[in-house]
Amino acid sequence: MFSLCVFLQLAALERQIFDFLGFQWAPILGNFLQIIVVILGLFGTIQFRPRYIVVYTVWTALWVTWNVFIICFYLEVGGLSKETDLMTFNISMHRSWWREHGPGCIRRVVRPSAPGILEDYSYISVTGCIIDFQYLEVIHSAIQILLSLIGFVYACYVISLFLEEEESFDFIGGLDTYSYRQPPQEHVELKPVKPVGKVL
Repeated sequence: MFSLCVFLQLAALERQIFDFLGFQWAPILGNFLQIIVVILGLFGTIQFRPRYIVVYTVWTALWVTWNVFIICFYLEVGGLSKETDLMTFNISMHRSWWREHGPGCIRRVVRPSAPGILEDYSYISVTGCIIDFQYLEVIHSAIQILLSLIGFVYACYVISLFLEEEESFDFIGGLDTYSYRQPPQEHVELKPVKPVGKVL
């Protein structure tokens, strides 16, 4: 579980960094929650807290759903458009960091020469990308889904182990066991107890 949590954390942190660079506020919030819940799940596994692992499994289902939505968003499935400001909560016009900085991309800033246009306004031209930015985002989400599904299966397995241990656990000196120090005896020998005299 520890190595899986490390992979989940590294994948979430890597994604968080690039979402911060692109000011993608919705994914930043999701990545932050993913990091917290993975830590919670790891803590639940180490400290024998099945409720924390249940929280992790529920979050994992939501996380997979979120990543499927991101894939649909960037592939423009079902009327979604990657050109909208949905990922920034319509606060800004920022887009994916990979749009201008993907592998092989050549970024050119072109300043308009027409009169009447502000001097600080510029147009950014991106050419030569080996992989388009939307496919890089889809690959990131697909990796998150794969790791999360593995984590979900493993968390369900750990919960079942914890439940089996709870059912098979017997308290020392319980109704159906004998003391762990003394072997079971067929007959119990009763010994008289001397009364304690009054001290004047």
